[in-house]
Amino acid sequence: MPETLVIIPTYNERENVRSIVDRVLGADSRIHVLVVDDNSPDGTGDMADEMAAADERVSVLHRAGKLGLGTAYLEGFAIAAERGYTYVFEFDADGSHPPERLPEMIDALDAGAGLVIGTRWMPGGRTENWPLQRQILSRGASIYARVLLQSKIRDITAGYRGYRVALLQGFDLTRIKSAGYCFQIEMAWLFERSGIRVSEVPITFVERQEGASKMSSDIIVEAVWRVFAWGLGYRLGAFSRRAAR
Repeated sequence: MPETLVIIPTYNERENVRSIVDRVLGADSRIHVLVVDDNSPDGTGDMADEMAAADERVSVLHRAGKLGLGTAYLEGFAIAAERGYTYVFEFDADGSHPPERLPEMIDALDAGAGLVIGTRWMPGGRTENWPLQRQILSRGASIYARVLLQSKIRDITAGYRGYRVALLQGFDLTRIKSAGYCFQIEMAWLFERSGIRVSEVPITFVERQEGASKMSSDIIVEAVWRVFAWGLGYRLGAFSRRAAR
């Protein structure tokens, strides 16, 4: 069995799902794809079923409704463990993540990383077709999280990443409560503060050409308050530990 499972959550991605799955499969023969569809009204799930019927490297998980990005990945992680994959990747369906970087990211895991992140905010990384407001929001979110969480990860909000499945199994992921893109911050910080090696690979992040972004004010608000609470709790815990010595 190929060692790597790439999870692609979808909701109304009919315009993108076929091309992105083909590109992911074409990037490396070691890769299988799991499409996690949240009962898309536009028929994305049906299209994914057609691809799965035609290619044994593709499988589909149908969910009852729009249940959130975090839960889609957590269910995908469980499937990766059940099926015996070594690595599992998160991947956007909208074409913003370059599949061509997957081999290098797999190599980083082969070299000993527990988590590898496709990073926009490092030498060699960049965004394409982003308005200035979007760049400020994304960079600001990364800086905000890094400062409050005392993180060294340069793109802690990034959604293009791969994990060692065995390490994921070592955590109680039922405690992960983030539903939106804050999930990415929570998972990366979990690995980093556990002392697990995190590698970053520069990528070009391309703005979607088809369909609508799933970003919303609720997602942004969730990230702001959760990161603040985590940072405050981390500092208070560190202060208490120092005081007890």
